Amino acid sequence: MKTRLTEAFGLTHPIVSAPMAMAAGGRLAAAVSHAGGLGLIGGGYGDADWIEGAFAEAGNAAVGCGFITWKLADNPAVLDRVLARDPAALCLSFGDPAPFARRIAEAGVPLMAQVQTLRDAQRAAEVGARVIVAQGSEAGGHGERRGTITLVPEVADWLAAHSPDTLLLAAGGIADGRGLAAALMLGADGVLIGSRLWASREAAVSEAMTGAAIAATGDATIRSTVMDAARGLRWPARYTARVLRNKVTDRWHDDPEGLRADPEARADWAAGWQAGDPERASTFVGEAAGLIHDRPPAAGIISRITAEAEILLKRGNSYNQSLS
Repeated sequence: MKTRLTEAFGLTHPIVSAPMAMAAGGRLAAAVSHAGGLGLIGGGYGDADWIEGAFAEAGNAAVGCGFITWKLADNPAVLDRVLARDPAALCLSFGDPAPFARRIAEAGVPLMAQVQTLRDAQRAAEVGARVIVAQGSEAGGHGERRGTITLVPEVADWLAAHSPDTLLLAAGGIADGRGLAAALMLGADGVLIGSRLWASREAAVSEAMTGAAIAATGDATIRSTVMDAARGLRWPARYTARVLRNKVTDRWHDDPEGLRADPEARADWAAGWQAGDPERASTFVGEAAGLIHDRPPAAGIISRITAEAEILLKRGNSYNQSLS
């Protein structure tokens, strides 16, 4: 399947794995790249030792890395350490990429900027992002309120008129061939997939949390700040995170400041997170949970998605031709 994304990055499939903090280690990123997509290590909050270990785990695979932009500002030196490794791409999410864009460009590394609004997409294009990822609220983990199916074509139309060389990926709720085919029809050059690859054998996710997601439907997720309160993180107010509902969100969703002030409850969440317990901590998965029914290798997920998409796109072409 050829798109502008596959041609620009030398890929077989127009699929990039989301740089999910802690879940997307070197093993997952390498598996995605070896399967013909582009794997991104989840640099997340900037733990330099963890990131170094992830790159070592990825071996000689061509992988990239992603950071939470507002947190990267607290430890910008970690960016230089990653750029020194000549990553295949550098993805910035949740914040203005401008303070880091020049440094990334000078290193000759393509900048991907994940955005949740048209305004943020415009800003990313302005500072030279090679790829813009339009993320809908269906996504697992942090995000905002726009839906994928309207955000992607709106960004696509703006890019076509104002920055036609900038590539576009769709993200949020994409977990099968229907999602990939739809994204391409909406004007994207490919997709960034999180939850479906989060539930792969190579992801650093406990079997219990994966099992909870497999047993759930998209109805079982909630956007909340509970997980940030439990960890003592002060995310910008515009961002919440989608996780599976459980007794922790039921108890604290409407009182996150109460959770921040309760050391015993926070300690229990931390212990649950360490144990990979979906009841005591937070399972970071999106509405695509209802489309996830197994935990195969990442390569199998990618081949299944692209095969399904190719069939659907061929059917669509045949239908369009019959109307002309």
